[in-house]
Amino acid sequence: MRLKTINLKEPLHTELVSCVGWASSDDVFSAGDDHVIHRWNLVSGDTAKVTDLPADFHPTDMHWIPKAGVAGGGKKGGVADSFLITSAEGKLQLVGKGGRLEKPVDAHRGACLTGRWSWDGAGIVTAGEDGAVKIWSRSGMLRSTLTNQGSPVYSLSWSPDSQQILFSTGTNLTIKPLAPNSKPIVWKAHDGLILCCDWSASNGRIISGGEDCKYKVWDSFGRQLFSSSAHEYPITSISWSTDGELFAMGSYNTLRLCDKIGWSHSLDKPSTGSIFKISWSPDGTQVAGGCGNGQVIFAHVIEKRLEWKDYEATVTGRKTIALRNVTNESTENLEFRDRIIQTSLSHDHLVVATTSQCYIYTTKNWNTPTIIDLKEGSVFLMMQASKHFLVVEATAVYIYSYEGRLLASPKWAGMRPDALSKQTVSISIDCLAIRDQTDDKQVHLFDTSTGKPLNDGKPYLHKHEVVEIALDQTGLPNERKLAIVDKNRDLYLTNVRKFGKTNTTGKLGAMIQSLCWSQDCNMLVAVQDSKVTVWYYPNVIFVDRNLLARTLVEKDSTEFGKHAVVGSFVNNSIGIRRADGSLVATGIPPYPAILHQYVRSGHWENATKICRFVKETTLWACLAGMALAAKQLNTAEIAYTNLQEADKVYYIQYIRELPLKEVRAAEMSVLSGNYQDAEATLLQSGLIFRGILLNIYLHNWERALDLAVKHRTHVDTVLAYRIKYLERCDKEEKNKQYLQYMNEVEVDWDKINEKIEHEIQKERDNRPQRTSTQKPAAH
Repeated sequence: MRLKTINLKEPLHTELVSCVGWASSDDVFSAGDDHVIHRWNLVSGDTAKVTDLPADFHPTDMHWIPKAGVAGGGKKGGVADSFLITSAEGKLQLVGKGGRLEKPVDAHRGACLTGRWSWDGAGIVTAGEDGAVKIWSRSGMLRSTLTNQGSPVYSLSWSPDSQQILFSTGTNLTIKPLAPNSKPIVWKAHDGLILCCDWSASNGRIISGGEDCKYKVWDSFGRQLFSSSAHEYPITSISWSTDGELFAMGSYNTLRLCDKIGWSHSLDKPSTGSIFKISWSPDGTQVAGGCGNGQVIFAHVIEKRLEWKDYEATVTGRKTIALRNVTNESTENLEFRDRIIQTSLSHDHLVVATTSQCYIYTTKNWNTPTIIDLKEGSVFLMMQASKHFLVVEATAVYIYSYEGRLLASPKWAGMRPDALSKQTVSISIDCLAIRDQTDDKQVHLFDTSTGKPLNDGKPYLHKHEVVEIALDQTGLPNERKLAIVDKNRDLYLTNVRKFGKTNTTGKLGAMIQSLCWSQDCNMLVAVQDSKVTVWYYPNVIFVDRNLLARTLVEKDSTEFGKHAVVGSFVNNSIGIRRADGSLVATGIPPYPAILHQYVRSGHWENATKICRFVKETTLWACLAGMALAAKQLNTAEIAYTNLQEADKVYYIQYIRELPLKEVRAAEMSVLSGNYQDAEATLLQSGLIFRGILLNIYLHNWERALDLAVKHRTHVDTVLAYRIKYLERCDKEEKNKQYLQYMNEVEVDWDKINEKIEHEIQKERDNRPQRTSTQKPAAH
């Protein structure tokens, strides 16, 4: 991937260009010290003067109102309502559509160095030489002075939720919340004066550059993720792309394209002087820069490479894609009428979005694609599943089938599609998961076939802020799992669809940097602090938590280095991107995937055979969990036997001999640790005695007595077991409820044993034709 730079014409500006901004994906506005605002159209190549600025107005920064903040924004071919310009004379100027100048606002003493709209378009923040950071209304009315620093503030940016401000003073970066009396986060970021910074709305990371000639990447806590080597000249401009996957850096005669981790994709050396401002197009494919020699430099991203099994697709130009089959070296060249915005290659389909249409190719036929007309013509993100794919535009989210049929367009409160990223969106064959943009603890879940919310419209609520989400790709809809990485970098697994009262969330690991589900079976890989971990059967955490450590493998991550990212997990091959940009492949044995395939198709004998053939503990542990989840008692008994889990083998044998299937199902839930589900199963089946006995064995004494009193049965049985328990523990009764019923109810073990025998006989009478007369055993 690299930037291809172009200069459309000779310089229109006679002085340096201090600021640039994108009105739409094809229109760029620029302003400089010659007091003129020019408009550039990248499709036609036309340029025009928009308006003249006052002679005493020297622009320092420009920012267009985000589409999310424009009423009715995002219409194809439309231009945003207005943009702001700050000046060296301390003024804030709002410019309307067509170049109409509003009344200027005296914003700062000395130069007003920078200004930015909030992401929702509801407010403006400015900073200047006087060290003040001020918040303004949309119309330019002063709301508050956020802070007063002792030195000039050269750059600032809004947080993704528009509730915090990042700004630079000297060698420090500061994150200041808008809430009063909130403590700011301050850290020394550079050894020289910081000239530029930016905060991505999509990935939440911060970039900065300064006079120490370095650019650096930070997380939202101020922890350094990457530091470049020193350049020849100071870093004068830096900016994130819309999707947060790339950022561009400008210096003297230097334009560099970087990955979000920090490593460099490409380096260009245009003869432009210093690049004072860099701005990305709304679709994240083009860059414009204001230069010291009066030029406006333009560049677009090319040579983006995609891989899927035997196929490789490379974006070779603005409107062309080269395809190659690596097995037989056959090639195809695809040409499009409009400029390419987004591409995605997965699940045997290539999806290409241009400025007006979406093309769907299958790997079996590259000649006749299915074509869809886009609603807005500005695609921010595309993701694929096996049966359909997701398209995210500026104001809406769409799910299409590979036949080109619109399946759904999910909506939720406070939706901001332009802020979505690959980390906050995940799609599977039957479910779409999206992290809420206003509350990072919530994850919205939708049915992909209808677009309706799951679980009665209630989003999943996590206890901490969610950083990354991922849905598994295979299996039945009612078994769909969502992997969640929260702000503490802990990894959790939860059921997408809620059934019963089971605790549906379990913790898999900690210190997670990146994760990815296998596309062929439900295995999960993650890069942890010092290792790469593969969970062969993550669902075991809901079946038998004790098996979790035996169903995973860990590899030393020394060869991958720090800040490695999992790029793909197909078949038994895992692709990992190192912090220096190199792609490293590592593999796992093929047997876990084969085991998943046998179990998914119901071939339990073959699953047992492959475990016996391989003779590995991890496979037996996976088979034990899978059999327990599917209630295959014979297979589970064999697997636990090979794991030398004698207690569970005996318990499975006991379960097999129970008279009623409802009781067996409840005992299976007990074996999995799902006690609430076990009780619910028994009570729904009318087996009140079994429900009471379950709580007695679990020492849930209050619940056992409540059930007995509510159903008016076996109160004396509960009291008898309670007395025996207290005698064995040498304790006195202190529970008021038990003391009350002990004074009212007579405890006679002969009558109690007779009642218990009567309950067991009732179960025998209702059982299928079997021969066992074994009594309930203690858990």
